[in-house]
Amino acid sequence: PMEVTVSARHTEVPERLRVATEEKVARLARYLDGLDHAEVHFSTLGNPRIADAEQCEITIEGHGHFVRAKVTASDAAVAVDKAVAKLEQQLKKLKTKLQRQRQGGGKGARRAAVPAAEVRLPDASTPPAGDGDGDGERLPRIVKVKQFATIPMTADDAAQRMDLLGHGFFFFTNLDTGRAAVVYRRDDGDIGLIDADR
Repeated sequence: PMEVTVSARHTEVPERLRVATEEKVARLARYLDGLDHAEVHFSTLGNPRIADAEQCEITIEGHGHFVRAKVTASDAAVAVDKAVAKLEQQLKKLKTKLQRQRQGGGKGARRAAVPAAEVRLPDASTPPAGDGDGDGERLPRIVKVKQFATIPMTADDAAQRMDLLGHGFFFFTNLDTGRAAVVYRRDDGDIGLIDADR
């Protein structure tokens, strides 16, 4: 059975919602063998003018797979349902691709997961000294830093991982070249590949 962990920030999760969430998320394990852990995180957006202020982020991993959905809604229970529905679509898509790879002997049917760990999140409310361009306008600055282990995979596998995570880019080690690379979603909807020269 899938282990489901529920956490929250700036909000309370009623026991009834916690139990219902654990049951709904655990049922997602039926789509793919080996999904053994899920993390559900609730939060409330701070801006009172935002109608859909309840946020739910669900991350599922296991057996080399990693899928994530992050949604907002007016109610936490609705946010859970929307996130679960989104993950169902992603898992169905992943299952179909894995079946095609097994039938066609394609590469990368099973890859190790890429763990992501947040390292440092400075307080964005306190700008550092000297932050500006001299005209009174604040320059953009780095407010979040993440570190993660890259693993070798093909560009196609990296594009799939990017799609499953819902990101606009994905950093990886190119299996074909052995060098650092990035796939990214272009404005025209296609995928671009940036491969390090050396």
